[in-house]
Amino acid sequence: MASKAHFVVVLSILSLFACSGNAQLSANFYATSCPNLQTIVRNGMRTAVTTEARMGASILRLFFHDCFVNGCDGSILLDDTATFTGEKNAGPNQNSARGFEVIDTIKTSVEAACSGVVSCADILALATRDGVVLLGGPSWTVPLGRRDARTASQSAANSQIPSPFSNLATLTSMFAAKGLSARDLTILSGAHTIGQAQCQFFRNRIYNETNIDANFAATRRANCPASGGNSNLAPLDTLTPTRFDNNYYRDLVARRGLLHSDQVLFNNGSQDALVRTYSTNGATFFTDFAAAMVRLSSISPLTGTNGEIRKNCRVVN
Repeated sequence: MASKAHFVVVLSILSLFACSGNAQLSANFYATSCPNLQTIVRNGMRTAVTTEARMGASILRLFFHDCFVNGCDGSILLDDTATFTGEKNAGPNQNSARGFEVIDTIKTSVEAACSGVVSCADILALATRDGVVLLGGPSWTVPLGRRDARTASQSAANSQIPSPFSNLATLTSMFAAKGLSARDLTILSGAHTIGQAQCQFFRNRIYNETNIDANFAATRRANCPASGGNSNLAPLDTLTPTRFDNNYYRDLVARRGLLHSDQVLFNNGSQDALVRTYSTNGATFFTDFAAAMVRLSSISPLTGTNGEIRKNCRVVN
């Protein structure tokens, strides 16, 4: 009986990889066509993160917002034109998505080394991993071979990227729609151990919610007035906002989640136990985060002859 169960599990895992498109991606996709790719991307990210530590978080958010709209296809990088509406001005991205210039700079360096070979989607995937590593987080092997979208969808960006005001049921269903579990939701939310959020996205939480530490709420109100100051920033992790660690989960246990969508992960619900585990075991979080990032990065990639290899990440060829 055990061997039959094992067979079913193995079969399920294999089908999951086939569905995710991971089977068409490979870690050594550019081994001969662009052998220095990983070094070039890492050097570009090192410069960016040294200049501004927050950039590691910004690139990670960019990647997440890219993958949640028609898969990890670089569509978020496309600029609006007179005849083309991209995703940059969708609600979740407008005046908050950042790091585009960093990807442009890395793309220029990659093009100089191997022209017309590496997609912007793959550069973003590698830059995301490197940003996490440079801030002290885990590494993972990035599956490569994505191609770039020729299209984008502002409406999908508006409807499919989770909101900071969402409850647990909504977040769970939005992740499920992308083939990600409730556990993946809790793991990937740990990305909020780095970065900042704008006052407009946490104002209601610090003024109106009750499952919040009173001192924390008072501290955050000092820089986020009841009206105005929408773009004022606060760290998502109270302790080490420029270091990738497990303090985000310690904040949740202490009722110091900045966003409503953070604190719902620890609010007498299904994810409480996992949050507690990560709050006391950073090594387990690191291992699980690395694996979840591979799953995220494998959502509906364009491969083979689909899409294109953009010359400039901001415009289709």
